[in-house]
Amino acid sequence: MPSLNAPAAAAPAKDTSVRWAIIALLILASFVAYLLRQNISVAAKLMMPELGLSELQMGWVFGAYSWGYALFQFPGGLFGEAYGGRRALAVTALLWVVVTLLTGIVPGRLIVSSAGVLATLIVLRFLLGAFQAPTFPIMAGVIGEWFPVGSWALPNGMSSTGLALGAAAAAPFVAWAMVTIGWRESFIASAPIALLMIGVWWWYATDTPAQHPRVGPGELALILADRRRDARPERADWKVLLANREILLLGLSYFAMNYVFYFFSYWFYIYLTEVRGFGILSGGFYAAAPWLTGAFCASFGGWLCERLCRRLGARWGCRVPGAVGLVLVALFLGLGAYAKSPYVAVALLALCFGSTQLTEGAYWQGATYVAGPHTAGASGIMNTGGNRPGIVVGPLIPVLVAHFGWPVALASGSIVALVGAATWLLICVDRPFQAAGDSS
Repeated sequence: MPSLNAPAAAAPAKDTSVRWAIIALLILASFVAYLLRQNISVAAKLMMPELGLSELQMGWVFGAYSWGYALFQFPGGLFGEAYGGRRALAVTALLWVVVTLLTGIVPGRLIVSSAGVLATLIVLRFLLGAFQAPTFPIMAGVIGEWFPVGSWALPNGMSSTGLALGAAAAAPFVAWAMVTIGWRESFIASAPIALLMIGVWWWYATDTPAQHPRVGPGELALILADRRRDARPERADWKVLLANREILLLGLSYFAMNYVFYFFSYWFYIYLTEVRGFGILSGGFYAAAPWLTGAFCASFGGWLCERLCRRLGARWGCRVPGAVGLVLVALFLGLGAYAKSPYVAVALLALCFGSTQLTEGAYWQGATYVAGPHTAGASGIMNTGGNRPGIVVGPLIPVLVAHFGWPVALASGSIVALVGAATWLLICVDRPFQAAGDSS
């Protein structure tokens, strides 16, 4: 087994590049997933008065998504391992579309009580979270199969670029749709692109490069070079995965990063319109700024992580961008929370969110180094920790705002981010675990 801290041996020249077409489809899937996920954070502006919901109740709706998303990460990763990335992603994506369409036709107060409306939205958001939970663990598993050893951070970062672009598109698109055709129609209008993505993925993708008819021998040799296992085990040992120190620490640090991430997912648009004084349309425009910044930083962070891994070894190559990125998160979030100018605040908070995405490649590359062919299941565990903040941030922010004000509510994320940065100093991704059925 080659050392994770040594430069990779020279690989045969590639003669095809199918793996980059696969990552292009994963970027599109990430885009669609976040377009469908983020639409409610903008539509909430008009949903709340029409449906008779308070900000605190809408926080419960936001949190319901995170409950489903967090609880089904690990089972979703195992689902991806059991059925393969091609089938698992297509099935779950179809379920996203169904739930999104149902959200657009949720009954109003004239048909059911306010409590009934709230309960319906909570159930639908929980289901959307559960159905989207396997998405990124599945993608991480696909990337682990399709890219050479040590070259996982950039494609994972690129998939995060896709999600950031989807969220960026959601803010102005849904704001425009709400004004022109209504908030209900904004949910329905997002379905066609999702169905197109599913069809193309099903037609083109395969679970492994060896199964794909367009992959040439050079590309296959490049992908398979220096693999630490000769064959995929039949199943993951989930008990070993759940007990692995490095995966659990990755999940703890990912929790800290996503505490800040979920503020932008749930409350940033409302913060801009209610606190910083932007209108519905201008708020949608400026709400896209953090996501556009994050789109660039996610791919750049993945590229940087790969190069640092080659220069410094896997441990420090992942540790440096992970820890430094979170320190920058804490700095920019604190400055943005107390900025006087709304435009300066947007700029600083955009840099804050960009810094969260700078760390993405390090997390997913680290999980793949540790877990190898069990990446989907291990990533599910990491992402369970990473998405628990969504359960907290949705209802917590209104409580903090009511008692301490928005600056304190935002700045609380700085403390959490610093804890996440410190956790990286304990993570050793160059310690791969051994599971039942593996052969080195």
